[in-house]
Amino acid sequence: MDQSRLTKPVAIAAIVVALVLGVMLGIGSGIVNRIFGGPDPTTIATSSLESMRAQNRLITFVARYVSVVSSQQERLGGLVSTERTLVLPGNVRYEVDLSQLQPKDVRWDKGSQTLNVRIPDIEIAGPEVDLNAAREYGSGGVLATLTNAETQLDSANRARAVADLRKQAQAEVPMRLARDAARQAIERSFSMPLKAAGFSNAKVVARFASEEVADDPSYLDTSTPYNEAIKEAERIRAAEGKK
Repeated sequence: MDQSRLTKPVAIAAIVVALVLGVMLGIGSGIVNRIFGGPDPTTIATSSLESMRAQNRLITFVARYVSVVSSQQERLGGLVSTERTLVLPGNVRYEVDLSQLQPKDVRWDKGSQTLNVRIPDIEIAGPEVDLNAAREYGSGGVLATLTNAETQLDSANRARAVADLRKQAQAEVPMRLARDAARQAIERSFSMPLKAAGFSNAKVVARFASEEVADDPSYLDTSTPYNEAIKEAERIRAAEGKK
């Protein structure tokens, strides 16, 4: 992996800005105040959630990898042979599908003033191979001259190179970098509207579903999702009305 080619796209900043403007427009218009009597962290988080879902996909960064693979073919018990080598670069995008975010994935813990967000898993888009920068080398020989061995080797090399690029992209280090970038971007996206609305002590903790149990047992349903809280409040009012 070419570490110097790791970049965080400007799209992250655009998403954050669009999110804050959208949420603050709703707050500034007075809709939240008229319905709830003032800014409410759960309401702000719900607005943030819908704004993020509308953005569809978040690209955390793009990495460029280079694969070098070789294939050899022999005939007549090794008496004749030919070998081909392919150098193939390709770009890979690390993305989060924000449309998968659901209300149950966002939980507000009033006691700790913490908004917990469950993030969909990182998805790898690509590799997008750079054919203009690809290089193929071969030894030629009698076998290459008399048969289509070179064509077969080139085809095999391309398939192996694409698989190798994807394997490099899924390695521990780049996946960790992708997750860290996604966490930071999503935490900013939820945190900025809260702080802009006056909740300066609010904290946002974003985690992937696979990290919840291992890293933070307290994250296991310590608070109630917004939609369930509304249903529970309606149930209690209905029960009180029957007394």
